[in-house]
Amino acid sequence: MKFTKASPLKGEITIPGDKSISHRSVMFGSIAKGTTEISHFLQGADCLSTISCFKKMGIQIENNHDTVIVHGNGLRGLKKPETILDCGNSGTTTRLISGLLAAQDFNVTLTGDESIQKRPMKRIMEPLSLMGADIKSVKENGCAPLSISGKKLHGIHYTSPVASAQIKSCILLAGLYAEGETKVTEPYVSRNHSEIMLNYFGANVKTEGTTACIAPAEELYGNKIVVPGDISSAAYFIAAGLMIPGSEILIKHVGINPTRDGIIHVCRNMGADITLLEVNTDSGEPTADILVKSGSLHGITIGGAIIPTLIDELPMIAAMACLAEGETIIRDAAELKVKESNRIEVMVRNLSAMGADVEETEDGMIIRGGKPLRGAVIDSKLDHRIAMTFAVAGLCAEGETEILGAECVNISYPGFYQDLERLMK
Repeated sequence: MKFTKASPLKGEITIPGDKSISHRSVMFGSIAKGTTEISHFLQGADCLSTISCFKKMGIQIENNHDTVIVHGNGLRGLKKPETILDCGNSGTTTRLISGLLAAQDFNVTLTGDESIQKRPMKRIMEPLSLMGADIKSVKENGCAPLSISGKKLHGIHYTSPVASAQIKSCILLAGLYAEGETKVTEPYVSRNHSEIMLNYFGANVKTEGTTACIAPAEELYGNKIVVPGDISSAAYFIAAGLMIPGSEILIKHVGINPTRDGIIHVCRNMGADITLLEVNTDSGEPTADILVKSGSLHGITIGGAIIPTLIDELPMIAAMACLAEGETIIRDAAELKVKESNRIEVMVRNLSAMGADVEETEDGMIIRGGKPLRGAVIDSKLDHRIAMTFAVAGLCAEGETEILGAECVNISYPGFYQDLERLMK
């Protein structure tokens, strides 16, 4: 797919449902008693992988596109699947479902695509094993496929070396079935969608500082969920609105959970004109309309506790920093190396091809901004975040930008290119 320099972007847009919340709503609805109705569900490939896995374990799920209805079988109602569970490209599916499967009374094998089979799973295998789980890497390389034999589990207090909602959620879900309390302490607080939604379904989750604690549950109960727009998807339109002169974009009903809104804080620190309208904090997941107007940006240093709140948005922030005046330093972001691609390496290579002055570091990158970008051929490495980032960068560059593997955006945002094009008219 090819992109050229764009005129100002104008208009309003509604972003697809949050990927993290869509995943969890199906998972928690499946192990709850009764019916869960999910509105504004994200119909991306990753979330469809979650639906597929739970259907194979005997859960009746009606997918009516925008609305998904899950007929839960209760906390102990999952059935042994007749085939291997294929998680596709979804790390969330693979890691969270492992926590549930570790406590079932059957054996199962989990796998995924080529990318998933390279992503680190020791980070969940170790804490689950400490809880008494029988979980093994089939190829003995610490990656999927994973073989899980359900066992009785006991609670632990696990100190995670990284702030990761996937690790935390995996352990908390195993803790639903464990004997005694289960606690997870992180170096920084990662996104807390699991804690909010588990309590909404009737679990007992408490948080204090960077520690989350769950008590074993007797039962969870189905509920109605309205999925807010995904701020990770909104990030590309926030950046486009800031980077392309003369632009003004209103992004409707976006989730602004404080464990996810780092992109807003970083952009404002860079001098961005961003206004939050129609802020709604009535539910556990706050939302707002985000109004973005273009303007000059300046470089900043990004690191520490804010990193887990914008880990998926860092590629787009890096591209944005190329057009900002001065130097931007991204650090404490080594987690980018174990995403769908090594996002530090891929961003540095592709931004350099576009003429940016960018340097790779051990845990991030240094971007010396203020230089114009030029068109280039971009290898997305079939990473949806990379493809969307360079689609926006291509609209700011002189000449033509071609993205190889551009269709990978279907993982999280099937209508991305159409929505971007609509704002150009």
